[in-house]
Amino acid sequence: MTASPLEMPEFDTDPTALLVFGGGGQGKTVIDLVRAAGLYQVVGIIDDNLPVNSQVMGVPVVGGSSALREWRRRGVTLAANAVGGIGNVAARLRVFELLAEAGFTCPNLVHPSAVIEPSARLEGGVQVLAQTYIGSEARVGFGTLINAGVVVSHDCQIGRCVNLSPGALLAGGVIVEDFAQIGMGATVNLNLTIGQAARVGNGATVKADVPAGGRVWAGVIWPPRPVESAQSQ
Repeated sequence: MTASPLEMPEFDTDPTALLVFGGGGQGKTVIDLVRAAGLYQVVGIIDDNLPVNSQVMGVPVVGGSSALREWRRRGVTLAANAVGGIGNVAARLRVFELLAEAGFTCPNLVHPSAVIEPSARLEGGVQVLAQTYIGSEARVGFGTLINAGVVVSHDCQIGRCVNLSPGALLAGGVIVEDFAQIGMGATVNLNLTIGQAARVGNGATVKADVPAGGRVWAGVIWPPRPVESAQSQ
């Protein structure tokens, strides 16, 4: 009896194929980031608020969140979270939950103009935009978004799903706990801690720890300076 020849099943899967979840402004930024990095191909946009077959920067909208499992079944394994979650970190976290439930992996996306020291470590799902610097032995947690022109100095510890807005400056040894957000142009001094889910406004200067859930308003110095009496002037 002659054995039947072995046949390899056919696959229509590109291992570089990637979905972008979110077709707004952050979605456009992520599309350009993916293209600049050159490692993956954006094959579709997932967005619950955009019409199917519309386009974002030449990329088709292929469905809402309910389409994720079908795309995973087709063999697409990679996805990027393009919901920034400024002011509402729960929205960004929810996207990660949907992607995890559907079985996607979120790769790191790093702009080629960013500088990351060899001793720094990034967990999965991190996005690093143009002209950013991440220093020696810094650690960046899963799903954190590090925008353009950010400085994360040596020994910083950045938690999960943190958002560092454009131009934020972190001195050495700063700890930013999970879900915190630091605004544009804000400065955080050496060895301080920004607590879980805290928010630091644009242009603020932080000179003391910010407690979990705390709020530092835009343009202020933290902690507030004591009010001087007329006698002391």
